[in-house]
Amino acid sequence: MRLAFYPLMQITHNSECPLKVIAFNGSSRKDGNTALLLKRVLQVLEAEGIKTELIQLAGAPIRGCNACRTCYTTKNKRCAIEDDKVNAYIQKMMKADGIILGSPVYFSMMTPELKALIDRAGYVARANKDMFKRKVGAAVVAVRRAGALPTFDAINHFFLISQMIVPGSSYWNIGVGGKKGAVESDEEGMETMETLGKNMAWLLKKTNRA
Repeated sequence: MRLAFYPLMQITHNSECPLKVIAFNGSSRKDGNTALLLKRVLQVLEAEGIKTELIQLAGAPIRGCNACRTCYTTKNKRCAIEDDKVNAYIQKMMKADGIILGSPVYFSMMTPELKALIDRAGYVARANKDMFKRKVGAAVVAVRRAGALPTFDAINHFFLISQMIVPGSSYWNIGVGGKKGAVESDEEGMETMETLGKNMAWLLKKTNRA
């Protein structure tokens, strides 16, 4: 059997528009451990000349997917549920070159707000020819003791089924800390976030050369 080889698609980027990474904090705490981890990654990206934006999901209720499949009928890159901010978030994800999803661990899993965003944005993306394809995606998890890896894996499953590109770091992207702010004492965790930022910046620049 002869194998067919296809030329690699060159991902191009308009050099006049800076690269952009959008990060979502799934924690109910705006300035908690998850936010601190995300901000460390974003600081590195900013230092590399990449624009960033951090969005707090908690505070404005987000509904889960109602399985209506309207997005597969309309194919207009929007969710049929219009009474929350998810469609605005989807638009930001579409325009970004990289997406970071952060969450604390709630009973060995991500928060319901982040899961709702993944379910609805992911469904809309798949209904519209995998519109997040080849964007760079990274998961960030804050944990007190256990449950970090199932949460980390679940977020990465979203990136992988969306045909996104996932960079690695010096360890899994996890920071350990119980009380608010305690994650800053996790030296390895914070170093992991810095390395993630550097690797994400490198990958974004490599895959978005004009």
